[in-house]
Amino acid sequence: MLTVDRLLFVRKVPIFQELRDDFLVRLAAIMEELQFPAKHTIFTQGEEGRSLYVLVSGRVKVHIGNRELARLEQGTCFGEMAVFDAEPRSASITTLESCECLMLTQQQLYEAIEETPGIAINIIRLLSRRTRELNQKINLLQEGDGRKLKT
Repeated sequence: MLTVDRLLFVRKVPIFQELRDDFLVRLAAIMEELQFPAKHTIFTQGEEGRSLYVLVSGRVKVHIGNRELARLEQGTCFGEMAVFDAEPRSASITTLESCECLMLTQQQLYEAIEETPGIAINIIRLLSRRTRELNQKINLLQEGDGRKLKT
């Protein structure tokens, strides 16, 4: 991926939106480009996490064991929780088709936040949105269980 293409792509990723182009150029240049085949586990629940990934192409599933939690598509970040809380990965990520990702290490991310704190706010927004979505799913499941018990 050419540097210009990386910049154009990274600019569209929600956690990097609203950041200055000069900063995005440097950030895009240091991100490692990775390719994964279909049905490849990028990381497993319980592993130490020291990097976040941005999905450039393809689709992945987020899962715990055989239970699928979500499917992610182009432009989506994953792996960010373990980078911030130094806890093991909370779920596994497996490719559904061949995928290309950009990877940002914990150290690179911390340096980016130090230089441009706006990136931290964008990541907080992402985590909040995902928490709300999971809360809605749990609520719907509980409502469904309640209906089953009443009938």
